[in-house]
Amino acid sequence: MHSPVPAVGGRSHGCKQRFEAERGGPAIACSPTPISRLLGSESEPDQAAHCTDGEERGPRRHPGCWKMLTVAMCMALLGCLQAQELRGHVSVILLGATGDLARKYLWQGLFQLYLDEAGKDYSFSFHGAALTSTKQGQAFIAKVLESLSCPEDVAPDRCAELKGQFQRLSAYRHLATSEDYMALSKDIEAQVQHGGLREAGRIFYFSVPPFAYADIARNINSSCRPGPGAWLRVVLEKPFGHDHLSAQQLATELGGFFREEEMYRVDHYLGKQAVAQILPFRDQNRKALDGLWSRHHVERVEIIMKETVDAEGRTSFYEEYGVIRDVLQNHLTEVLTLVAMELPHNISSSESVLQHKLRAFRALRGLQKGSAVLGQYQAYSEQVRREQQKPDSFRSLTPTFAGVLVHMDNLRWEGVPFILMSGKALDERVGYVRILFRNQAYCVQNDEHWVADQSQCLPRQIVFYIGHGELGSPAVLVSRNLFRPSLPSESWKGLGARPGLRLFGRPLSDFYAYRPVREQDAYSVLISRIFHGRKDSFVTTENLLASWGFWTPLLDSLAHEVPRLYPGGAENGHLLDFEFSGAQLYFSQRQPERLVPGPGPAPMPSGFQVLKAKYRESPLISAWPEELIAKLADDIEATAVRAVRRFGTFHLALSGGSSPVPLFQQLATRHYGFPWAHTHLWLVDERCVPLWDPESNFQHLQTHLLQHVRVPYYNIHPMPVHLHQRLCAEEDQGAQTYASEISALVANSSFDLVLLGMGADGHTASLFPQSPSGLDGEQLVVLTESPSRPFQRMSLSLPLINRARKVAVLVMGRVKREITMLVSRVGHEPKKWPISGVLPSSGQLVWYMDYEAFLG
Repeated sequence: MHSPVPAVGGRSHGCKQRFEAERGGPAIACSPTPISRLLGSESEPDQAAHCTDGEERGPRRHPGCWKMLTVAMCMALLGCLQAQELRGHVSVILLGATGDLARKYLWQGLFQLYLDEAGKDYSFSFHGAALTSTKQGQAFIAKVLESLSCPEDVAPDRCAELKGQFQRLSAYRHLATSEDYMALSKDIEAQVQHGGLREAGRIFYFSVPPFAYADIARNINSSCRPGPGAWLRVVLEKPFGHDHLSAQQLATELGGFFREEEMYRVDHYLGKQAVAQILPFRDQNRKALDGLWSRHHVERVEIIMKETVDAEGRTSFYEEYGVIRDVLQNHLTEVLTLVAMELPHNISSSESVLQHKLRAFRALRGLQKGSAVLGQYQAYSEQVRREQQKPDSFRSLTPTFAGVLVHMDNLRWEGVPFILMSGKALDERVGYVRILFRNQAYCVQNDEHWVADQSQCLPRQIVFYIGHGELGSPAVLVSRNLFRPSLPSESWKGLGARPGLRLFGRPLSDFYAYRPVREQDAYSVLISRIFHGRKDSFVTTENLLASWGFWTPLLDSLAHEVPRLYPGGAENGHLLDFEFSGAQLYFSQRQPERLVPGPGPAPMPSGFQVLKAKYRESPLISAWPEELIAKLADDIEATAVRAVRRFGTFHLALSGGSSPVPLFQQLATRHYGFPWAHTHLWLVDERCVPLWDPESNFQHLQTHLLQHVRVPYYNIHPMPVHLHQRLCAEEDQGAQTYASEISALVANSSFDLVLLGMGADGHTASLFPQSPSGLDGEQLVVLTESPSRPFQRMSLSLPLINRARKVAVLVMGRVKREITMLVSRVGHEPKKWPISGVLPSSGQLVWYMDYEAFLG
């Protein structure tokens, strides 16, 4: 057992240092002296009385007086010791102390903690723990401790002294059973008692896989908690689950052993110096940023982490998680919240910061399949086959590259695109957050006369440069034509001139540029914040679950998506470049696809013409998805223009589900001649949920279309599923109310155009096979039951749909191939296949199918 050494060699040494510093010279050396002698009660009983006289008021010239002065100085030092009493002893237990993370970062971070806190208020002991045998563990720890380094501003002699102290304070022990944890606790208590100290707290750092968390947590909780008055801090490393459900299960399990305030979930990106500076920067520059930090001035926000390395050697982990779970769901989303959250009045309040972050999470708009583009470097599947002994036919669908388009549903950020991107085997290693501001200036003079700090025509941006890349270090950059920023001078300094260096297309001289006075590793920063109890630098349970709640639907929708292959490195060229339109993200260069596999070059989708044919005796239009959506949007606009010209209004009824979303986005962003002012929008069906619920069809319509176009609010007709604080209650007569509204506003209750989809079971609208209502009869609007949640629905009836002047049925995706083939052969059997009952009595039916639904 190693005995605890008070900080910097003990309390007396710490007091001695303070005394030296205060008086500018060496302290008087005090040897241990019996208290009776200090009081002058042994060999020299009268010395104190005769040390001064009434005339001189000072010491007489004899050795006894000088000795008494020395005693007085020692008494003063003793008082110093009492005044500077240590607050207590802290034990740090590093679990998984022989692992890679511990070797590369954590031991150095703990040493940095000791360097920062040495000579202050606490004493320390450091326990490296693992399942490794004692002999091997001790050898490993000794080797790691020998490799520790000090910051450049610490003198070599001083570094060697502190390093020696840290080595004496550190030891290895085998920790496996509850008895081992109980023994550890008793040893800590004995150390503290032996040193005459008070225990302040214990830090357990879990540098172990998540499957080991439960057993370790159980042992700590039952056998190794500190006593009353001392705190416990448990540090957890990602991954924190694989999706929302697994994260919830893990959180519940840990919550059975630890209180929320005891858990510190590490996202090491929050310890990166540029990331950690985002909130302080916003706070210190409130006056300048208040008018700029919003949708009125911000064009877009880019949050980027690029890597040149691939996943070789880590494919077992990567196959389970992929790039979105590994980077975007945690690192980049945490950074996004720091940029997008409302700034608390007091950023030093951890509770306030965490509450504002949670509100930012809750304002994130739900992601759709079209919100992301995926890639995979070409060698990845071969690496997986080799490392995991997969057959030669194995082909991984795990993305190693992802770009995702995120929007916030709040007044500050409405409509501003947040671009999150990360990938492996890319052309450079770099990370940054870039806020690009709108530029509404026009400069008459030639750009040769534009001056960086004066011309409003130059790009305006703020960049938190996380590291690597051209700069090679963390930095904060602010365009000179924005404002001169304020940063704390004790921790940030101006970046020196770098002639020829260009960032984001501009020379470095275009920016006010700052770098840290002393660069620090992210883990060193976070370990210090754990010690000081700064919870705002860590991921709370609420924020964790909010993040997984945001990402899980997208991950589920992309589970079977084939990522675009890329060669890796500089050879990627423009293959991974992507663009966005509305809420849709897509690669700038289309990847060749084959209609029918075979030899020879693959034709481009644009090489196929829109196919016109017949399906169930009605016109069929088939094309690749992009062309199909474009064609349908054109047809809807043409129908709208004709209806407005003829009747003055256009009544359009739209179906729910995911298939129409690209159409909504197309109409919102590409059809500026659409007569929205004269258009009435109706719903074909609705789920019985509040209109603001993410599952609401109206919410999809609002998100992807209504908020982007100018439709008079009185022309928008959501289904009344939520009346009198109840959902689809028969007695509220919501269906009858909607039918009455249609009858009052739509001539002959005949919509100009009804857009439908077709489910894999042959349902359309919310009319399902064997549905007891809506397939015939006089009712225009009915309540129905769905086989899937939410079960209750409201829907236009089949007789009402068949009154329309035109019905368009949109069918997309390979999963619809089977039902497409089946429906092509059946007759009029709406009770089995409701879609087969769609046949306008005096209007036109047109089928719109993409090639995958039509040809498989």
